[in-house]
Amino acid sequence: MTTQEILKAARAARPALYRAGTEQKNTALRAMAEALWEDRSAILAANRGDMEAARDHISPVMLDRLALSEERIAAMADGVRQAADLPDPVGRVLKRVERPNGVVIERVSVPMGVIAIIYESRPNVTSDAAALAVKSGSACVLRGGKEAFRSAGAVVEALRKGLEQAGLPRELVSLVQDTTRQSARELMTAVGLVDLLIPRGGAGLIRSCVENALVPCIQTGTGICHVYVDAAADLEMALNIIDNAKTSRPSVCNAQEVCLVHRDVAQAFLPRLKKRLTEDRAAGGLTPVELRLDERAAAVISGTPAGEGDFDTEFLDYILAVAVVDGVEAAAAHVSAHSTGHSDAIVTADRAAAETFLTLVDSAAVYWNVSTRFTDGGEFGLGCEMGISTQKLHARGPMGLEELCSYKYVVTGSGQIR
Repeated sequence: MTTQEILKAARAARPALYRAGTEQKNTALRAMAEALWEDRSAILAANRGDMEAARDHISPVMLDRLALSEERIAAMADGVRQAADLPDPVGRVLKRVERPNGVVIERVSVPMGVIAIIYESRPNVTSDAAALAVKSGSACVLRGGKEAFRSAGAVVEALRKGLEQAGLPRELVSLVQDTTRQSARELMTAVGLVDLLIPRGGAGLIRSCVENALVPCIQTGTGICHVYVDAAADLEMALNIIDNAKTSRPSVCNAQEVCLVHRDVAQAFLPRLKKRLTEDRAAGGLTPVELRLDERAAAVISGTPAGEGDFDTEFLDYILAVAVVDGVEAAAAHVSAHSTGHSDAIVTADRAAAETFLTLVDSAAVYWNVSTRFTDGGEFGLGCEMGISTQKLHARGPMGLEELCSYKYVVTGSGQIR
């Protein structure tokens, strides 16, 4: 099917989901989760094809994003089940007003309609997006990258089996067959067919969607995430947080890319940071982190001199930009100048310093003594997420079920006229 045909079929399937109650949606989601697990052999075979085709073209870190295993498929299925267990966001009365003339006005949550998602090489996005769309009452049209096309196709086929077992149209979850830029442009300009466009991927993809979309678009963030080590920080805690934020999974958007260190603890902290992230990791057979240092950090430890764009780069790799700053306000100013508004953290025992940082840093999630890796729908109790919004209108931060709904006003009366 062409992209236009897929969109029209998704739009035609919407009423079946509108009519479905919570029980039928949850039955479908549980069947979708079971189908993912039952079809794991076919999904893994498709993923092996993607991995082999991509092996010489993308970095090992990005290959990890692409790779599936039985454990990852089980986690994907669990994410779909979690969506079934969450409260239904559709039909909630958000506000009720009774006017003096007896007219009752209710603001009620409703589905978006058709949600299009453009994403790159993470197969788990396929099941997360589908589960959230179905639970929030919308059809979803998925456009993955060519690196994950076989994997996404196998996942979508399994999800469609679950939908049909629950008596819902398979067209509620669709995969665009064209992985060229033309299909992305078609989704961006599908006025009347797409109600919401969500891009998930690198800066280039997101910028293209934001600049060219004629349909409503939510900007999900590239993550230039900072951790600031304050003068009053517990340095061992800071090391543990940075180690986790940078190395636990460097290819994801909530991974740390920049470390800021207060000048008063730079001499004590930076040598320990270098030892933990480079020397200890190399000795343990792990990939060491390349430290890219500004002039003040380079006066304390050795490393790679930071280039002009290093503090504005989402590395998605074992690379960390490091700078020394004069205090919490200087740290907040640095974050404001270089952050993408995703997730930024302060490590300190000083409540006043923490409150200053949390107030001045205008990001979707700000942290005090916590790793930035927690910016995640599951960790926030939202179930699987559609993405991390770094804009302020409609949705901000992890987008769960509530963020995938709109609302309308339901007005009832007894014959009132104006």
